[in-house]
Amino acid sequence: MESIGELKKVNMQLSQRVIKKIPPQAGLVIPDEKLFSLPEKVLQFGTGVLLRGLPDYFIDKANRQGEFNGRIVVIKSTSQGSADAFEKQDGLYTLYVKGIDNGKMTEEAIINSSVSRVLSAKEQWPEILQAAHNPEMKIVVSNTTEVGIVLTDDDIKLSPPHSFPGKLLAFLYERYKAFYGRDDSGMVIVPTELIIDNGDKLREIVVALAHKNKLEDKFIQWLQSANHFCNSLVDRIVPGKLPDADRKVAEEKFGYTDDLMIMAETFRLWAIESSSERVKEVLSFSKTDEGVAITADIEKFRELKLRLLNGTHTFTCGLAFLAGFETVKEAMVDESISSFVRKIMMLEIATALDGNAITYNEACAFANQVSDRFRNPFLDHKWISIAMNYTSKMKLRNVPLLLKHYNKTGTVPENMSLGFAAYLLFMKCKPGLDGQYYGDAHGKKYAIQDEAASYFSGKWAMGNIDTFVNSVVSDKGLWDADLSALNGFEVAVKENLQLLQTQGALATLAGKQIKTVA
Repeated sequence: MESIGELKKVNMQLSQRVIKKIPPQAGLVIPDEKLFSLPEKVLQFGTGVLLRGLPDYFIDKANRQGEFNGRIVVIKSTSQGSADAFEKQDGLYTLYVKGIDNGKMTEEAIINSSVSRVLSAKEQWPEILQAAHNPEMKIVVSNTTEVGIVLTDDDIKLSPPHSFPGKLLAFLYERYKAFYGRDDSGMVIVPTELIIDNGDKLREIVVALAHKNKLEDKFIQWLQSANHFCNSLVDRIVPGKLPDADRKVAEEKFGYTDDLMIMAETFRLWAIESSSERVKEVLSFSKTDEGVAITADIEKFRELKLRLLNGTHTFTCGLAFLAGFETVKEAMVDESISSFVRKIMMLEIATALDGNAITYNEACAFANQVSDRFRNPFLDHKWISIAMNYTSKMKLRNVPLLLKHYNKTGTVPENMSLGFAAYLLFMKCKPGLDGQYYGDAHGKKYAIQDEAASYFSGKWAMGNIDTFVNSVVSDKGLWDADLSALNGFEVAVKENLQLLQTQGALATLAGKQIKTVA
């Protein structure tokens, strides 16, 4: 067997042939050759990094554990990019998982062997339709962005149809004909596009498109009864390709080059909505990773993500930025910011969420995962990016939490009021000569990308903090609620805003005697 050093010298590109020459080594998962002969069971619309870093990750893991035993036919639908890299590497690619898991730093590189082949919809449509004749083919997965799930006047007789729903309908119609409309030939269809009720919406569009194309009633009946369209929610940060320097280090370490190498954080979630036993049976890869959840209602997972991940970002954003931190990971190194994050999640947001659908313990468990994700040293998530559309995020994500907290406790949430005050100070801005609104922190200007920038520029021009805060928190048009009616909230916001202006964010945090979290 060639040594790693010898492999480095010849600079081998990842492929099935090279797999045989890579010696076992710590930190690298190498697939067994027998996985290459597994049958094709999944049709995947999209070659993007989210699909490769999440659904394909789960399927590959299950294959290696002898559970799912199926590979993926990937459909490349856009004109961007090329399938050549996949062809050169026999569909293999390295997924570098890097982050913090249960408080511990973890790194693992996995050579993913789940992709059988990548087909171009534009150039290989007959081959894609032929895949509908495969009795093992049972699953459709997609990520075509939110724009992909729309109804158009598509003609499914085109080669290929223009839209994703058109392509899917053409494939399902081909399958219906191939298996003479048998109930057991239906597919489990799981879109991962980031829209609510994505499965329900895709089903409605596909059925409407079938009527537009004047397809027979028996097919439409089969389409609706034999196929399972499942709503799903995905959550994993997959930044994509590693920075060039990091990729070169990885390739030097493992002894091969990989044009498709991507990185993902350790956290992963794919919540799939179904109560069907057949769906659970078909999606058997769910058995091998706790990150896949098949449940009758995925709303709990959506609420946890929206409130604890996104909501905490929004409450912390202004505070961390005004404290001088550029990225989330930099801020989490600071004890005052990381303590604020834990307190607002555990003592206030988790308390607000506690109820029949989500228990306090479930919320705290998710909060611990969020804390690990925020600390991930491999992700460069900038606060100024998180601050885009700040006002709408505060309204949609956090005002409901504030109201729930008051309904449950009747007390002022000290951390929420501080986070809200920091948001108000972040939104202190003036128009520039270019028409853009700018704030000022530490003597440097920053652009405010927010529809309410003009509103806040006018409010801050009032000059008096008491008048300013009262005018904003009592604005029902802005919040769909009068926040001044919440006992003590307006006073707390005023006090925090004055402290932030006179002492600065870090000194304000340091001087706060707020409850601690064990």
